[in-house]
Amino acid sequence: MSVTVLSHCTVVDGVSEEPHRDTSILVRDGRIAAVGAAEVPAGAREIDLQGSYVTAGLLNMHTHLSLSLPGPGGDAVSGLSAPELALYMAWGARKTLHAGVTTVRCVAEKDHVDFALRKAIEDGWLPGPRIFTAGRALVCSGGHGHEGTDTLECDGADDFRRGTRRQIAAGADLVKVMISGGIAGEHEAIDTPQLTADEIAAVVETAHAWGRKVTAHAGPAPIIEEAVRLGLDCVEHGYELTEPVARLMASHGTALVPTLIVTRCKGFFDELGVPEWMQQRSLGAGPRHEESYRLALAAGVETMLGSDLPPFHEVDGTTATVRELEYMAAFGLTPLDALRAATIVPARWLGAGESLGTVEAGKHADLIAMDADPTQDVSALRSLHWVMKGGEVVRSDRS
Repeated sequence: MSVTVLSHCTVVDGVSEEPHRDTSILVRDGRIAAVGAAEVPAGAREIDLQGSYVTAGLLNMHTHLSLSLPGPGGDAVSGLSAPELALYMAWGARKTLHAGVTTVRCVAEKDHVDFALRKAIEDGWLPGPRIFTAGRALVCSGGHGHEGTDTLECDGADDFRRGTRRQIAAGADLVKVMISGGIAGEHEAIDTPQLTADEIAAVVETAHAWGRKVTAHAGPAPIIEEAVRLGLDCVEHGYELTEPVARLMASHGTALVPTLIVTRCKGFFDELGVPEWMQQRSLGAGPRHEESYRLALAAGVETMLGSDLPPFHEVDGTTATVRELEYMAAFGLTPLDALRAATIVPARWLGAGESLGTVEAGKHADLIAMDADPTQDVSALRSLHWVMKGGEVVRSDRS
């Protein structure tokens, strides 16, 4: 058996209100065996973390490892051959893991490469986060994201049922559907309705019958309201929520992944050469997006971290993942609740709460360490210097 003791830790376990200081974590065969072990077992490897704050690895619930936005940067990704795309996504997976994101939820990837990537990581062929994926997102003809191979065009309830089954047959852990327009579609608006009620119902009913949850790209309140009443499990973005719709989401247990960073990332857009029309639509939506998020928090909607931007991409001196978490805290979550929105809450949504999301015995040893206290300020994650996944150290800046 492989046994490691992480000594001199300040453990933020994700459950307690206060960190556990000067303690240790016993890791055996890739899982946490004990927190607070008093002695180092004979033959165990010891890693002295010198008082660092240790938390569960982050879960990013809105990722696209094959993202290609309008503009030259996105065109370069769209033009990759199949082998090139696989290598590009593997590169991104490695960088994501090194950024402290040990689990991702992919919500539309090109050509089903995500399934091959997931298997390669699980089989130990290459480093990367644990992957939960929706495969290709379902979209109406000409709808949001229809241009790429990361979506599947469907029309009518029967076609959306078929599309849902096709993703599940390919190995999808959840289903993603585009029910409104968005930022990146030139010939649509954020509030453009794109699916009929029977099409939404077909996706939700079919996915639920197969034991899969459904998340939806959605901006405007009326469309979100309809989908929530039909059983939608999660909303992506939610740019234009209202108080009544936020309360409805809370009462139905519909979660929100706000992706606040996508309406405040001009530097990222400039780097990729994103056209002016998209930049204006995105950045102009920022104030209403913030208001929508605050309404969701006030109503008690369960919120989860998701960056949409590549999780590892540098934004404002940190990664997109950390910057998103900083926005979530700045606009209303306490630091501890923001941290939970990146760990225990998404783990539970994914049905993986028994294995992920907290620093407790029995969980996967997916752990990160930083110098500062994230329960006081989530910007502490900027001091991240160490990452472990499944008991294996994949990043150590000081060794």
